[in-house]
This record gives sequence, structure tokens and C-alpha cells, in this order.
Amino acid sequence: MERYRLFIDGDWCDPVSNEWFETTEPFSGLAWAEIPRGTQGDADRAIEAAHRAFLSPEWAGLTATQRGALLRRLAELIERNVDRLGAIEQRDNGKLMAEVSGQVRNVAQWFHYYAGLADKVQGSVVPINKADVFNYVKYEPLGVVVAITPWNSPLALTTWKMAPALAAGNTIVIKPSEYTSASILELAKLAQEAGFPRGVVNVVTGFGGEVGEPLVRHRLTAKVAFTGGDIGGQRVNEAAAPGLKKVTLELGGKSPNIVFDDADLDQAVKGAISGVFGASGQTCMAGSRLLVQKTIHDTFVETLVAAAGEARIGDPSKMDTQIGPIATRAQWEKILRMIEMAKAEGAVCALGGHALSGPEYGQGQFVAPTIFTGVRNDMRIAQEEVFGPVLCIIPFEDEEDALHIANDVEFGLAAGVWTRDLHRAMHCVDRLRAGTVWVNNYRSTSFTTPFGGYKRSGLGREGGVEAIKEYLQTKSVWITTKPNRANPFVLG
Repeated sequence: MERYRLFIDGDWCDPVSNEWFETTEPFSGLAWAEIPRGTQGDADRAIEAAHRAFLSPEWAGLTATQRGALLRRLAELIERNVDRLGAIEQRDNGKLMAEVSGQVRNVAQWFHYYAGLADKVQGSVVPINKADVFNYVKYEPLGVVVAITPWNSPLALTTWKMAPALAAGNTIVIKPSEYTSASILELAKLAQEAGFPRGVVNVVTGFGGEVGEPLVRHRLTAKVAFTGGDIGGQRVNEAAAPGLKKVTLELGGKSPNIVFDDADLDQAVKGAISGVFGASGQTCMAGSRLLVQKTIHDTFVETLVAAAGEARIGDPSKMDTQIGPIATRAQWEKILRMIEMAKAEGAVCALGGHALSGPEYGQGQFVAPTIFTGVRNDMRIAQEEVFGPVLCIIPFEDEEDALHIANDVEFGLAAGVWTRDLHRAMHCVDRLRAGTVWVNNYRSTSFTTPFGGYKRSGLGREGGVEAIKEYLQTKSVWITTKPNRANPFVLG
């Protein structure tokens, strides 16, 4: 069994605790690697190393173009190691190999994008309202960034933070989920090979209370970037607040996917299925509330249930598998509890609604694709994030009714609209309280555009030019071009 080590200050080292914990395959349930159990001592070492690196000429002395070259080198190494990284991540979190391989290739593209953006951050000259003064604005890095990442897409969601943070000139300490740390430690090996100076990239593994909180609270931490549930994000925000640290929080969702009666119904069915059953529903942007116009409700539901019922479920390492296991036992148990809660609330289970067991399901950490009808928007199953393959179908009368239902939730991460009417589509785009709105598609993402949420779905944005701004601070510079002979006691 492989035993990993922490990556701090350019060295691979044992945790202060001298303890490790096992990581298991969700499909087989077998332990396959040991992960270091970091504690506050490791957190302190990593933050201090990152702070030294931030101030060092080896990093601070690089031009933005030189930083970009390092990011490009890392991207090339990722491209050469796609299969290995994908296999490790798939083994650790149980995601479909068909999806993981594409995600890892996309990770390389994120690093290429921010490598190119590193030297495109431009300040401005201000036409100041004072004579004989030259004023300009420049952007500077923040310092040490702590990135706390989840178990559902470790490499992708770490990259969403790491690439813009480094492009902006910060240093970083990454704390991956205790369930899925292996692929991030492998990424650190590639960062070391790419030639990043000591301390610029650090990875400390372990549990939230033991190492995550000390990383957030450390006096030298300048910024925290977190992806996870809204409760976890709230705790991170509270821990960061006393130090007035900047935060980016990409949190949960209960996203509406709205189907009008003039939509291309075949495409809408496919969009509804991929929107909530892709990644076994373990994605923050899942379209877990399907709003269907009453005039087509029964026909649409019948078609959807039939299509979802044909999903190929099983071993995620097989390229033709469409739904794999739930990544963690705790999450599997939570999903089953919420399914029972929905039944108790009076929702009608039209498909699934139970765990799956048998030889084709490994050690049994599977939930059947589940569809509920007869759902009211005030039910807990329609208001709380399940993070699993569970879909709620809610009927609506007309456009205003759909928008009211869609916005009547504490989250605002994403939304989908299916219609052939361009005016209706644009009206919905304007009225939906969500950070991303897809029209006649769902779950599309790109490194070129921002992603993030309204309301309890988070703070800040990841992706695109917007993301690098999250890791910069603004400085205004005033230069006198002519001596001031005025009274020094009077403000000029």
C-alpha cells in the first residue's frame, strides 16, 4: 500500500503527528493508500514556508511572463500524465473514468489559460483632477492563499484556485478533502518537476478541524478559497473574519432546470438527465429541481423516467458506465436519509428511491437514479442540497410562476432554461437569481468565463479574467511632478 507524505517548502515530509489514515476505493471499498494526518504544526510550517517564498527573490523577483512560463510547463506535464492522474483520481473518488479523463485534460487547459493571462493584468493611468500630479493604478498579489477543496472533483476544483492564484503572483497551501487527497499530492509532484521555487506550492492533508481551521486562522494567511457545502463555507468565512482575510466561497446549489412547453423536448430530457445524474449527482451545479410546464408535465415525466431507468450503473472504471458509486459512505447514507424524508413529506417516487446491491455494484455504495414527482417547492427535498442522483419535479403554470418557484430558495448557483422563444429565454436570464444560467444546455463550463453563486451559493468568482482579480489587490500611486509651494497645513 502506498504511503504519501506532505509537501511543504519544496520537500516531502512526514506529518508532525507521525500518523496516517487510509483512503479507500468507493467501488470496491478497499483501502489502497495511506494519507498523512496533518495538524496545526504542519499548517504552521506550510504557511510560514509559503510566506517566505512569497517574499523571496526566487518568486517575487520573477516577471509575470516568467510566472506564466512555469504554469505552462506544469500544464504540459499534466498533459503528459493525464492517464495516470485520471486513474488515481477515479480510484480515490469513484467518478466515472469517462468523465475524469476529460476533466484532467481540461485541468491542463486551465493552467495554459492562466499562464497566458499572467502578464495581461494591466493597470491604468488616471486622469486625476489635480495639476502637476501623475496618478496610476497597479495590481499586486495578496500573499499566502489557502485553498480548501472537496472530494467530488479534486483536481479540477483545486486548479480553479491554484492556476489564477499563482498567475497573480501569490503562493499557495492546498488542503484537499481527507477523502480524496492522492491526486492533489500527485499534482504537487508535477509542480515540483515544473520548477516552481521552494514554498510556492504546498499540500497539507488531514481533517478540517485539525489542519484546515489552523490554515484559515493563521495570521499570515491572506486569502482563503473554499469549495464545499454552504454550512462549511459559513464556518470558513467566520474563521477568516477576525483576521479580515479575503475569501472566495464556491458553495452548494439547488438549481432550477426549467422546461417550457415550446422546448425541444428530446434535448430537454437529455439535459435534465445529465444535469442531475451526471457525476451521480455529486456536483454543486446539479439541476436537482426540474420545473416542467403543466401542459407537457405528464408526457415529459413519462419520457424522462423511461430514459433515466435505462442508465448503465456499475464499475466506474468502465468507459460505458453512466452512473457510478457515491464517493463516501457518509454521503451515501445522507442521500438515503433524504430520500426517505422526501417520501415522508408526500413526494411520489416515480423511479428508484433505494440503494443498489449485488456483485455488479461492488461493496454497495450505490443509489439508484431517483425521480420524485408531486413535489412542492416548500418541501425540504426541494430546498436542501442532496448532492446525489435525486431529482425533484415541480409543475408550473406560466413564466411568472416558473420564475417565482425558481428563485424561491436560499441558493443561487445555477439555472437552466429550455425554450425556443428567444424573448422568453432572455427575460428568464434577467430574472433568475443565479450566477450561471444555461439556455438549451446544462452543466457547460469553461476556464474562459466566471463561475460562482448568488445568495448562499457563495462569494466571488472562479474562472475567466474575473478569477485572477480575486487574487489581486489594488494600489493607487501618486507622483508629484512639480514642487508644492502651498501651505503644508492645508490638504491639496
